[in-house]
Amino acid sequence: MCNDYRLMVDVASIVEDFADLKIKVRFGEGAPNLEPREDIKITDVGPIVRTLDGAPDEVELVQRRWSWPGPNKRPVYNFRSEGREFNSNRCLIIADGFYEFTEPKDPKKKRKDKWLFTKKDEPIFCIAGIWREMPGVGQAFTMLTMEPGPDIAPYHDRQIVILERCAWADWLDPTVSAKSLIRPLPIRTLSVEQVG
Repeated sequence: MCNDYRLMVDVASIVEDFADLKIKVRFGEGAPNLEPREDIKITDVGPIVRTLDGAPDEVELVQRRWSWPGPNKRPVYNFRSEGREFNSNRCLIIADGFYEFTEPKDPKKKRKDKWLFTKKDEPIFCIAGIWREMPGVGQAFTMLTMEPGPDIAPYHDRQIVILERCAWADWLDPTVSAKSLIRPLPIRTLSVEQVG
């Protein structure tokens, strides 16, 4: 399951992608200085987009911690979407790639094989997420998961929910059913390459 993702684009590019969808990005906490990052890991801080109260066509981009402590103290970094509606605190997690890991093809190799997934012809994509205020860590987000689509199934038995661009605004609207937006991408939407 996804425990490592990538974001190599700058804030201006993110704002431009949202502007193409007629969504205005605000920076209530100031525009973050997003350094290109090959690896954003559990408990790292990453950028999310969420709604502003009373502004249907405006969102805020903030940086928050990925994962919150679960009841057993393990980090909740992925959250099953099946059977849930998520009527509040939805967010979009911005990425341009994510990683899955498989057992090494080479039996002498100790580390798992690392696979980078990117979305063809799109500089960024958004992962469906939710955020919470948690004692001890403040606001934190987690990625929603689902059954794997055709591009992910050969590598893992679950996948993160990657939203089509046309669904970004709908995901941020809690009156739109989450179940209507959570579905696998069509085959060959994602590119995959071995990176480690």
